Amino acid sequence: MSIENIIIAGTQKAVSVLYNAGLPGEQINLQETRKEFEGQITVVTFPLTRSSKKSPEQTGSEIGQYLTENIPEITGFNVIKGFLNLSVSDNYWLSTFKTEILQPGYGEFPSNGRKVMVEYSSPNTNKPLHLGHVRNN
Repeated sequence: MSIENIIIAGTQKAVSVLYNAGLPGEQINLQETRKEFEGQITVVTFPLTRSSKKSPEQTGSEIGQYLTENIPEITGFNVIKGFLNLSVSDNYWLSTFKTEILQPGYGEFPSNGRKVMVEYSSPNTNKPLHLGHVRNN
């Protein structure tokens, strides 16, 4: 199961347990967390406030607490102005990566009959690098 599906199911369960309300999966908006914030996946909490009858920040904190306690793939969270940023465990990423690389044909690209030449720069490392070093590449 993908991490997105795990988070959607966990958020639905959290809303059901915490607020005694049902929530369709389409109402849960997931985004990639912006680089300046901690976490990998962001849950937008504004649509969830209808069920919680609380502020987006408080809703995010309660759902984040529920997810970290009940879903082993989620290791931490922070809430910034109604956006619940979730940190995914390293074990989840490693197991997903391990599953992918064990698939037959991983890393292979089907040939289309064209030849490819890969060039690389090898400037003199004892001199400063400048634009002229990549001129012929």
